[in-house]
Amino acid sequence: MAAYTLKKRFTFEAAHYLPHHDGKCRRLHGHSWVGWVEVEGDTLQTEGPKTGMLVDFGDISMAVELIVDRYLDHYCLNESLPLESPTTEEVARWVYRCLGEQGLPLAAVTIEETCTSVCTYRP
Repeated sequence: MAAYTLKKRFTFEAAHYLPHHDGKCRRLHGHSWVGWVEVEGDTLQTEGPKTGMLVDFGDISMAVELIVDRYLDHYCLNESLPLESPTTEEVARWVYRCLGEQGLPLAAVTIEETCTSVCTYRP
């Protein structure tokens, strides 16, 4: 277990539908999504303007904002993401992969589809 875990919250409004679902989620509908990015590490930066930080919260925000603005906020996720069925689980994994490509020391991504339905992706 890492010595430090940082969590950064983000939100977006988006629609989706689950084409293989056997219930009402098969139809187009929207949510006010909430996401959490978790980064972990054992050592803090020892010099420069980010001394004493694992990762600057602002750097996490910038990485998240890029994908939220480009792919998530006010989109139909079936059209904006390379996912056939953008379930909460698939969205969490997709966000994790995108942020990992930006070099963040990720531990997990949590996506809240509703206030009672949440998925955490932790490979």
